[in-house]
Amino acid sequence: MTTTAAGAGPKAAPAGVDDFDADAPYRISGSVSVRPESFGALVYDFHTRRLSFLKTRALVRVVEALADQPDVHGALEVAEVPAHQRQQYLKALAGLAKAGTIQPRSTTEGDTTS
Repeated sequence: MTTTAAGAGPKAAPAGVDDFDADAPYRISGSVSVRPESFGALVYDFHTRRLSFLKTRALVRVVEALADQPDVHGALEVAEVPAHQRQQYLKALAGLAKAGTIQPRSTTEGDTTS
């Protein structure tokens, strides 16, 4: 799977992506390794043996920020994705979720305050 990124939009999942909730917390799947490269990153899933690419460094920053943010919108904000590009990033993230590269996490996962 090849993923491209651009755009931003309102706080809603992209049209046609029913299972992706941008208001929920996500993280990189446990079976996935992300290796930064000059163009973005190589992504390898050890379960499916699928190699894919994140074609921009900005998308890599968003994916890496997911684990530390309360929702996808927070990751977009931390990665400094411009508002006019967020809808395109949401579409890319929905594709990554569908492929299993990122997955929903519980709201308490990674919470050190409890």
